[in-house]
Amino acid sequence: MSDAAPSTAAKPPWHLWVVGIVGVLWNAVGAMDYTMTQTRNEAYLKAVTPEMLAFIYSVPSWVVAAWAIGVWGGVVGMLLLLLRKRAAVPVLLASLVGATLTFVYDYLLSEGIEVMGSSGMAFAGMIIVIALSLYWYARVMRRRGVLR
Repeated sequence: MSDAAPSTAAKPPWHLWVVGIVGVLWNAVGAMDYTMTQTRNEAYLKAVTPEMLAFIYSVPSWVVAAWAIGVWGGVVGMLLLLLRKRAAVPVLLASLVGATLTFVYDYLLSEGIEVMGSSGMAFAGMIIVIALSLYWYARVMRRRGVLR
């Protein structure tokens, strides 16, 4: 007979692993982009136009912080989801807020649309939709008792 308390969490559905792994990989790409940009990695940034680099390096500190919260919150939130931790929900919400604040600055409060174009804006919009979807998914898993 085991002394361990029985787990009350529901069995994770198969799609939790698919969403979790794909979500970690997706957010890891964003974290890599953030890291390479912030460390000014020349090899990584060689394809970026000088105008875009000037724009990226001129954003206020709060935007850089929002970007960091967006990408690193996404990585941590998805790892927490894979570990079936309830903390995934607020962490993914912080990631969504960070991504949204970055978008607002880049495309509504500055000249980002002129520098990065409408395709950049569309990609940033897609990032927000994915962040929203991952947050929603984590909330559903919490509500179903999968996250403990």
